[in-house]
Formats: sequence, structure tokens, C-alpha cells
Amino acid sequence: MDNFQFYSPTEFIFGRDTESKAGEMVKKYGGTKVLIHYGSGSAVKSGLLDRVKASLDESGIAYTELGGVQPNPRDTLIYKGIELCRSEGVDFILSVGGGSCIDSSKAIALGVPYNGDFWDFYGTGKVVEKALPIGTVLTIAAAGSEGSGASVVTKEEGSLKRDVGSDLLRPRFSILNPELTCSLPAYQTACGATDIMAHVFERYFTNTREVEITDRLCEAVLLTMIKETPRVIAQPDNYEARANIMWAGTVAHNDIVGVGRSQDWNSHGIEHELSALYDCAHGAGLAVIMPAWMEFVYKHDVMRFAQMAVRIWGCQMNFEFPDETALEGIACFRSFLHSIGMPINFEQLGAREEDIPVLVEKFGLGDGKTGGFVHLTSQDVATIYRIAANAGL
Repeated sequence: MDNFQFYSPTEFIFGRDTESKAGEMVKKYGGTKVLIHYGSGSAVKSGLLDRVKASLDESGIAYTELGGVQPNPRDTLIYKGIELCRSEGVDFILSVGGGSCIDSSKAIALGVPYNGDFWDFYGTGKVVEKALPIGTVLTIAAAGSEGSGASVVTKEEGSLKRDVGSDLLRPRFSILNPELTCSLPAYQTACGATDIMAHVFERYFTNTREVEITDRLCEAVLLTMIKETPRVIAQPDNYEARANIMWAGTVAHNDIVGVGRSQDWNSHGIEHELSALYDCAHGAGLAVIMPAWMEFVYKHDVMRFAQMAVRIWGCQMNFEFPDETALEGIACFRSFLHSIGMPINFEQLGAREEDIPVLVEKFGLGDGKTGGFVHLTSQDVATIYRIAANAGL
């Protein structure tokens, strides 16, 4: 196990009706004027936004609001949010929505005190030195942004999707009421589940040895998702299954399952170009890319992939030919994704194989290599896209 520092200061308020505590929590963390940032009209139609506002009113917290966050959140709305916060004297941002809404809120939070373009931080490694505090009311179990310091947003000009990470962007608090996810369509639920599983797999495939504790934590989250995802698709109002998935989404990405071990994240980077170009759901793109990445890299550590197959998918270990076990596990993963309604190739996703050169160019390696479990060249990335384009069961 590698040396590590783990910092996860977010306070979680979990359970039924917990959105009524939004005002109390903002006040606890020093907010006096709030930007309520939310996505589509669902927060309005469901009455959630009114309940959040009532909670803020009860605590004497002033607020302004900005809706309209889209999946793969856009820089244009972020710029609008930054200017609104500055003109209104906002000192706290409350995100009411899913990962896209929270990521957009984080971009606004770092942009308000910064004397420059917030985009300077995305994909550049520039260190965030100051940000407004953030709280969240989560409505989708997926991105894990409610407990992480990460933010991923899209620059409309050039369709660039990039990320930033900083402990200053970790929410001060996150309100998690599983009931708020019960109205999600099955496809959106499955996309979220895929994203959660991908967050774990990005950590599971590691070159660090002797990491049994985090291996087992990863496996526990993955087994939970395998059990609960079909349940909530069949029974959308199953509170207990929704609760398990919601907490799994947080645990998957606050890094408790990834400490002390090297991580990959190439699948996420490769997928980001798909969702930037085609505006597809991030989870759907991951369903296409991650098994393809596995097929390309598994020989780097066959026994780790065989371990996945045995421990997670219940395959029988073939000690004479471990490659067969490894490939069986990858096939089980792809079959599971298909069973919950996810696409498994470019055609089902709405992507085009002829666009692979564009995707590779936007990925931006040039003659270099990525880091991660296996260092990839541009040619490797193109091969992974081709595997994904032509995948089948």
C-alpha cells in the first residue's frame, strides 16, 4: 500500500425529508446570501425547489437563483452564474440537482473570487486557491460530486470537456434524500449506476500491490450495485434499494475506496470526448468505453482481471488459462450493462466510427502517453474506440 493523505470534510445529512434542513446547514457553514443553482424544471415541478426556499426563509437566509444546468454542464451558464453571484453579493452556493449541477456550482464557486477566466483551471493543473463554499441537495445518484473535490464541465466552443480537482471544491455539506431519486427514468438511473461502477473500477485497476482492504471495499460497492440496480429499475419506488445506491455513489467517489493505491482514469478521459462531441449521457458513454478499455489492457495484469471475474461476477477460476477467466469477467460486465438498458457500442450510443480521428485529436495526447494502469498512446486510444465501436455480446 502506498503512503496517502485522506481528507473528506463534507457533512452528510441522509434520509427522508432532509431537504428541509438546507437553511439550517447553510447557516451553520456561514452563508448569508445564497445562489440556488439547479437544472431543469423537475426541481420546480416536484416542489423540491419550494421546499428548499422555505427552509432558507425559515433560517433567515437570503437567496437568488439560477436554473438551466444541462447534462455535461456548459461554460456559458457558468459565466452567467459568476456574474450573478458578484452582482448579488452571494457568499454561498447551494446546488439542487445531480452531478452536472454540482459541477457547474463548483465552477462558479472558484470563478467568483478569481480575477480571470474560470476555464484557466480546467485541464491545466492550475491550483485553486480560493472558492466560495458549496452545499448540495442531491437528486441523482451517479457522479459522486456531492462528496468529491472534482468538477467536470464543457466549453461550448470546440466542444472541450475538462476537469479540475481541489479540496476547496468539496461541499461543506450534502443532503441525500433517496426519495428524491425515485422519479428518475430507468435510463437515467442506469446511467448513474454505470458511472458509480466506473468510479470504482478506475480505482480497482491498480499497479499497487497488497491493497486488500481497498480491493474488498471496491468489491463491496460493485456487488451492491449489481444487486440493487436491477431492483430499482424494476421497482422505482424501492426506498431501501435507492438508499443503498445513493450512498454507494458517494462512497465510490470520495476516494475512501481509492486511498493508498495508484488509479487509472483513462476510461473517463476517453469517454469525455464522446459526451463532449455527441452530448450523450456520461454513464452511457462509460458503458461503451470501459469494457473496451478492459479488453485492451487486461493482459497487463491478467490475474487482477481474473480476480475481478471471480470475486465480483462469480466466475470459476481457470488456473491453467487465466486469460479465459479475465475475459469472462469483462463479458459479464458488458452483459450486465446491457441488461440494465445501457448501450454497448457506438451504434447504440449514437456515435460514429468515422469520427474516431476527431475523438483522438481532442483527447490531445499527440506523441505522448497517458498515465494510469497502462500508459496509452494516441494509437492505443484509437484502438479502444474501435473496440467500443464494434462491441457485441
